[in-house]
Amino acid sequence: MTDGTDDGGLEGDASTDEVLSELFAVVESRKAELPDDSYTASLFTHEKGEDAVLEKLGEETTELLLAAKNGDDEALAHEAADIVYHLLVLLSMQGMELADLRRELRERR
Repeated sequence: MTDGTDDGGLEGDASTDEVLSELFAVVESRKAELPDDSYTASLFTHEKGEDAVLEKLGEETTELLLAAKNGDDEALAHEAADIVYHLLVLLSMQGMELADLRRELRERR
């Protein structure tokens, strides 16, 4: 587990926290603007409502578990990112802020 300051060797020098902040800002922007060509916006307007995101979290979790079981690190990272993304959408749908998640994680370390 990293402390959120290492980018894991990825290009650029953005910390994990900065990346999460930027991604959450995009999610919030899509929620507010609802552009027609945005997957994120479609999750906020889906006929199933919140259930659509919950289903995606379930699907991505299954894929993550299978990638871990199969020792596929590339797929594991991909599915983990999908889970984090859909989790941020869910937090936004619930009216929560990224600070709420940070606070909870900070209390656990």
